[in-house]
Amino acid sequence: MKIVISAQIDVAPETREEALKSAQKWIDGALSQPGCLRYDWSADMNNPKRINVYEEWESQDHLRAHFAGPEYIGMLQHMGQFTILATEARKFAVSDETTVYNAEGKPSADF
Repeated sequence: MKIVISAQIDVAPETREEALKSAQKWIDGALSQPGCLRYDWSADMNNPKRINVYEEWESQDHLRAHFAGPEYIGMLQHMGQFTILATEARKFAVSDETTVYNAEGKPSADF
């Protein structure tokens, strides 16, 4: 079952750009791990201190391996260099998945 993580990390606004730019090696490392489908870190355009994190993993086992591996530990140490003001991270087990837009380009909330 696919696992999705949605997280927000708030840092001092003057350090957000550096935190993101200097995290690239950890992001690339995570993306190269088996089972990693997405691993996106980006600046929130509505909040100058917020970093948004979005991850998709093929399974709980892949996520478990990530949490035990050097990429995750390295990212924790990397982010520890910056003043963390707040964090929130949630994970979701995906039981169903489909496209948002149909063949005619119309969005649907239905599965």
